[in-house]
Amino acid sequence: MRILLVNPGLSLPAPRGNKKRKGLFPPLNLALLAACTPRRHQVELVDEHLAELKPDAGADLVGITVMTAFAPRAYRLADQFRAKGIPVVLGGMHVSALPEEALAHADAVVIGEAEKVWPQVVADAERGELKTLYRAGQYLDLEEFPLPRRDLWRAEDYVVPQTVQITRGCPFSCSFCTVSSFFGRTYRFRPVADVIKEVKSLPGKIVAFVDDNITANIQYAKELFRRLRPLKKYWFSQGSLDMARDEELLRLAAVGGCLGMFIGLESLSAKNLEKIGKRVNLVDIKQAIRRIHRHGIAIEGAFIFGLDYDDETVFERTLSFAEEVRLEGAQFGVLTPFPGTKLYEEMEKADRILDRDWGHYTVNRVVFQPLLMSAQRLQEGVDWAWRSFFSYPSIFKRLQPFKKHLMLLWFFNLVSRARVYNYLRHKSVGPAVWD
Repeated sequence: MRILLVNPGLSLPAPRGNKKRKGLFPPLNLALLAACTPRRHQVELVDEHLAELKPDAGADLVGITVMTAFAPRAYRLADQFRAKGIPVVLGGMHVSALPEEALAHADAVVIGEAEKVWPQVVADAERGELKTLYRAGQYLDLEEFPLPRRDLWRAEDYVVPQTVQITRGCPFSCSFCTVSSFFGRTYRFRPVADVIKEVKSLPGKIVAFVDDNITANIQYAKELFRRLRPLKKYWFSQGSLDMARDEELLRLAAVGGCLGMFIGLESLSAKNLEKIGKRVNLVDIKQAIRRIHRHGIAIEGAFIFGLDYDDETVFERTLSFAEEVRLEGAQFGVLTPFPGTKLYEEMEKADRILDRDWGHYTVNRVVFQPLLMSAQRLQEGVDWAWRSFFSYPSIFKRLQPFKKHLMLLWFFNLVSRARVYNYLRHKSVGPAVWD
């Protein structure tokens, strides 16, 4: 069979001049599915963050991964293929949360991690006997983790083409987060030797570890960082703020090549952190950031606006904090009640959801009624925070000359500035696409 694996996107303005559109990361999830597909089948991977899929694309089977913001586009594509008699399988976090909704647009849906059930899906499709529902009964044992089919994308199409997944899940249970609902608060990791072998095989010097929390198991993380050091690669990943408690962990990360960490700081309010279940951040955040910075590790801090204890002063207070502690990067998201999360259930019961167009669930748009400000004021404040943080005065203030990897950090901020201002002009999904 000819199998088409699709990463859906949004309609976006064409890049300026002769530039080609670039994605941030390649769709590693689809490359893993391709690796689970018997080699007798021809697999093609299509990433709509690079270019829109032509509606006349032919295939014997189409698999589409669905995140909430891309659900409307995924459903349109699925409807188009099915109208031509081509069977469509939908999977991903949104589908796992709302399988009945997805089934209205698909011949089959996959609930949960797809790697174990995908070979059965393909076999059933080959015989013309697709079932409507495939449920992953067990979580994937990461000792059986397949090597992704990186031959299915071009490295030059991505800002960071070399990506590796080491762990899955997160031990925390934040009310707004889809990770804990999808993975069930499990935390699994691959054998360190397997990770080192894969990283060693990758070209180039920079790798992104696309984990939700690479430091959740301290002893595992320490062993991994020790083994990374001889490879002389530079890498970045995502971890939790409690990494600052362990000086040895930070030292090993730094000498092991860590450029920076994406850390969910979420809020400066203890009441907000308690409410959303992010108690791990109930520490002296400034001190924790200083400890991480002392080891030359950059921080991209993620903040959420619109939490129940946020009033209209939250935007200036948060920006002032981010500049004071000299965060090298930041993301300012709108609280978003994604299906399948505790937050969604709470807001549904309280009748606070204002907008049910999944295409607006981009974490950049307000889709619910805040408690202490209007929805319009929340939207204005989020946009102001993005614009202000990536203004030239803010960049100069945050990136002092003594910063490690200063030129790389300047490049990151300038590219981020271009992305942010592009988003503010077009109100597109923003973070996924780089002009």
